[in-house]
Amino acid sequence: MSATKTRYKHNRLQQLRGFLHAAHYNSFSKAAKKMHLSQPSVSLQIQALEKDLGAQLFERHGPRIVLTYDGRQLLSLAKPLVEGIEHLDESFDSLRESIDRGAVSIAAGGSTIQYILPPFVDAFTKSHPLVDLHLNNATGKSGLAALREGEVDFAVGPMLDTPADILFHPIKTYETMLVARSDHPLAKRKRITLKDISKYPLILPPKTQSTYRLVESVFSAHGLEYDVKLEVGGYEVIKKYVQLGFGISIVMSHCLSDNDSLYRVPVGRYFPKRTYGVVLRKDRRLSPPARQFIQLIREFKESE
Repeated sequence: MSATKTRYKHNRLQQLRGFLHAAHYNSFSKAAKKMHLSQPSVSLQIQALEKDLGAQLFERHGPRIVLTYDGRQLLSLAKPLVEGIEHLDESFDSLRESIDRGAVSIAAGGSTIQYILPPFVDAFTKSHPLVDLHLNNATGKSGLAALREGEVDFAVGPMLDTPADILFHPIKTYETMLVARSDHPLAKRKRITLKDISKYPLILPPKTQSTYRLVESVFSAHGLEYDVKLEVGGYEVIKKYVQLGFGISIVMSHCLSDNDSLYRVPVGRYFPKRTYGVVLRKDRRLSPPARQFIQLIREFKESE
C-alpha cells in the first residue's frame, strides 16, 4: 500500500467529510469542489473508506453516484458525528465555565448558612441562574480541610487565627451577646460581670466549634470556673433551651431577632467581637462564578 493511500485510510474524519459531501451532491467532482480538493483525492478517500469498512457505499453510474443501502446507513451515523466535530469549538464555548455558567462550592458553618449567607445566595442565584451553587456544612478544621483539599472553592465564617497558607477577607463584625430568660436573675442587674456569668449553667455549641473555644479561653484567662450544662448545635436550639430555663448562653448578635423573647446584653468587654469573612487558599485559582460570588460579598461590604 502506498504512503498516500495509508494517509487517506487513517484520516477517518477527512474520509467521512468527503463521503458526506459526495452523498449530498451525488458527485465526487462537486464534493471535491466544495472541499477545495481534486476529484481524484476525494475518490481515493472514498475508496479507502470503503475498503476499510468492507462495504460498497456508492453505486457508480458514470459521473453520477447513488448511495447504496450500506451507504445510507453510514450516512445516518456519520452526519451527526462530523457535524458535531466541525462545530466542536462553538459547542464547547457555549458550555465552558464563565461568570454565568459553572459551579460554586462553599464551606460554612450552620449559623453562617442560616443567618449570614441567605441574602448573598438569594442575590447570586437570581442573577446567575445557570450556576450550580453548593453549600457544604463544615466548620473549623473540617472546613479548612475541605478548602485545602480542593473540595470547595472557598469558605465563609470567622477565623480566630489565620494560617500561613490562607487568606481572610472580612465581611462583617458581630457583637458577642449574653442571652437569658427574661425572668433570669441576671436580667435584673444593671451591670453584669464575668464572675456573675460564671455562676450560672451555660449552654454552648459543641467543643469543636470556635464559640466554645472562645468562651473557654476567656474564663481560663480570668481564672474563673464555669459549668457547661448543655452542648448543642445551632443557635436556634441554644435559644430554645435558654428560653426553657436550662441555662444562659453566649451567642453572636447575628442570630438574634426582635422575635426572640430573651434578655440580651452585649458582653464585648469580656468576649471579643467576631468578624466573619471569606476564607481562601492562597494558591487556589478561583473559577469565574466563584470570583463573582466573592465580588457580590465585597460589594455588600462596601455599600454598608
